[in-house]
Amino acid sequence: MTIDHIGIAVRSIDRALDFYRDALGAEPVRRERVEQEAVEAAILPAGSGRIELLEPTAPDSVIARFLERRGEGMHHLALQVEDIEGAAAAVRRSGRRLVVDKIQIGAEGYRYVFVHPACTGGVLLELVERSTAD
Repeated sequence: MTIDHIGIAVRSIDRALDFYRDALGAEPVRRERVEQEAVEAAILPAGSGRIELLEPTAPDSVIARFLERRGEGMHHLALQVEDIEGAAAAVRRSGRRLVVDKIQIGAEGYRYVFVHPACTGGVLLELVERSTAD
């Protein structure tokens, strides 16, 4: 497994990008809306990984609720796995729980599942599987 990306909840992607562009010279490589999560995502390169800026597109979305409770900041850490079904099954077999049991499709078409933070030392952990074409 490798670090795939760090998800950061922001109130405004445009405002957050001002910092990443001005201070770090980083430009997003992709920007897209993920309807089932009710977010807009901007993907920034970061070495072999990425930074995923997440802005809510609905007031009742997971990211909107996160911002309401905790404010802007790190939302999740994503690890790339080779076999998402196998990784999810291993989490279940170990007695840990997934946030949602169904594997979903997210930004950039990646398959993903979240491991509940109560099982990971307080960090929301996303397991992602990229296609071999990525």
